[in-house]
Amino acid sequence: MKSSFKHTNKEYIKKMELTPKQQIVELIKKHQNILVLTHINPDGDALGSLLAFYLLLKKLDKNVSAVATSEIPVKFNFLPAISNINSEFNGIRDFIINLDLSSAKLDKLSYQKITDENRLDIIITPKTGTFTPEDVSFSYGAHKFDLIFVLDTPDLERLGKVYDENADLFYETPTVNIDHHPSNEYFGKINWVDLTATSTAEILVALIESLSREKQLLDADVATALLTGITTDTGSFQNTNTTPKSLTVAAQLVAAGARQQEIIQKIFKTRELSTLKLWGVILSKVVLEEEGFVWSYATQNDIVQASAANDETQQVVDELLKTVPNTDFALLLTEKSDSVFGSLRSAKNNVDVLAIAKIFGGGGHEQAAGFQIKNTTLNEIKEEILAKIKTEYYKKDNKTLIEEEQILDIPEK
Repeated sequence: MKSSFKHTNKEYIKKMELTPKQQIVELIKKHQNILVLTHINPDGDALGSLLAFYLLLKKLDKNVSAVATSEIPVKFNFLPAISNINSEFNGIRDFIINLDLSSAKLDKLSYQKITDENRLDIIITPKTGTFTPEDVSFSYGAHKFDLIFVLDTPDLERLGKVYDENADLFYETPTVNIDHHPSNEYFGKINWVDLTATSTAEILVALIESLSREKQLLDADVATALLTGITTDTGSFQNTNTTPKSLTVAAQLVAAGARQQEIIQKIFKTRELSTLKLWGVILSKVVLEEEGFVWSYATQNDIVQASAANDETQQVVDELLKTVPNTDFALLLTEKSDSVFGSLRSAKNNVDVLAIAKIFGGGGHEQAAGFQIKNTTLNEIKEEILAKIKTEYYKKDNKTLIEEEQILDIPEK
């Protein structure tokens, strides 16, 4: 018993010494049926990471399903294998009807579909004895996935209905969480959360390198998907989160065949007429507050009038609003269905918009963040959002300054 315990303890210590990347590599080798997910309203990093990982697992001969339940922005249609992303989650388990045969013997089993009543009758004919309602019970079969990857997602709720309708799946199946957001809740069995990375796509490059020791996995399509993630999350390497490592990794992906010019053309240089019309409406409503931030909004009617898709507001805050001089940050409020979405972009290195997003239960990064307020409209919530920013963000800073001044104020003896 003593030597057995020592052996078990050594194996446990060895496992604990593995890095998240090494643990993920081992899990991929051991599992065959893999589900890959990303957050609702996916951006370039979410989609690029999802597709790159899908293509990677296919190369490893895995049974893989990639799911993004929200509408995919048209500008990302150029991405390789985009048609392989499932908009619906088909991971529902079998519903099993259990029949106790101890009191009767089974002769035959049949069923009849009653179309008019939207009902299915299952007919059980006994050979001997009688079946009673007490002989029937119900259960669920096993999940068809044995491993889950959640990419670029700070918490499980951001998966939307995939999690809302199948929460037990994430507790019964090993879940790997790969992300770069500071607000990540470390919900996985394995959590590879790199806060220094510009994007989840940047993290995946290192994983692909580890998996490519026996087989070359980084081809032009995988590289293009990954470079899309890095390019969008760095604003084409213009944002302050751009690092020497991100530039080095991008160069590595271009060398592997990533179609960098196609990415730039499709995402940054192509605009639908509906997008330009919607941007015009948003710019006509811009307000510069005396506290030092600029904001605007788009109602659901604005989007409809411009014949635009909901995602067409996305880049206006990046490309236009945050370029207003002498501002701390830019805020764009967008009304979609029964929710209001806020997109925040910092215009100064020392302004943390993640702190603002957290006021409203949101997340993101210090330089780019967002939030969602459900079951409301812009007219109902707009003024409250602005008031909270002014009181809970700016007044907090002022309070800190006052306290510092009081500390420095040495009373007379």
